[in-house]
Amino acid sequence: MIEDETAIEPAHPDERRSGDAVAPAHLSADVTALLDVLAGGGVAIAPLDVAYAILAATPQGIRRIFDAKQRSYDKPSGMFANHEISAALHILPDDRHAMVSEMVEAVGLPFSVVAPFREEHPFLAKVDPFVLQSSSKAGTLDMLLNAGQMHDEIARQAWARQMPVFGSSANLSLSGSKYRLEDVDERVRAAADIGFDYGLSQYANHQGRSSTIIDFRDFSVIRVGVRFGQLRQAFMDRFDVTLRT
Repeated sequence: MIEDETAIEPAHPDERRSGDAVAPAHLSADVTALLDVLAGGGVAIAPLDVAYAILAATPQGIRRIFDAKQRSYDKPSGMFANHEISAALHILPDDRHAMVSEMVEAVGLPFSVVAPFREEHPFLAKVDPFVLQSSSKAGTLDMLLNAGQMHDEIARQAWARQMPVFGSSANLSLSGSKYRLEDVDERVRAAADIGFDYGLSQYANHQGRSSTIIDFRDFSVIRVGVRFGQLRQAFMDRFDVTLRT
């Protein structure tokens, strides 16, 4: 049996958390600045509810991330997305797209969807082949959904710009997720041109977990992540689907 993780508590009562409300104009300006850096070939560190993440949109940016993390190219990056982007790009039956939408809107927990995708879609038309190759595997694309206010705004603005954004946890490979900007490994922080500190990640935990990754073709779990027990129960209660670990 897989138990839910044990939460990391704030260091002090007033410590900010990534889920704390941010003024829409402030959030929009932060994400615009972040995407401007990525569009110019740069790298950014962003606060997500699941963990701090490191992002890029160009070949030079992706290479810097993999080098800094000492990450194998056999482990692809994921795309920052929302359920509308997943519905447009992922090749899945209508009922599974409906599941994704309901899980995002009604359950509200973060997870990643893995499924075959429409490589010819206009949203991906300008993505460098190297970037797409390093962000997909065996014809599937991993899209992170519902990972907090900055994540959702990045996905929204990326779609508006028609500029996909890719990334992974801001940590040395296999070292566990980081939940405060100050805890991100120096080598990884040094690779970023811009970073944002929104405090402690909402789902910070002692097990080092990030998002749960689910292959929606057969509901196999590629990675157990935060609030997995709640996710698994929601799939069972709402859709009579068992997540296969």
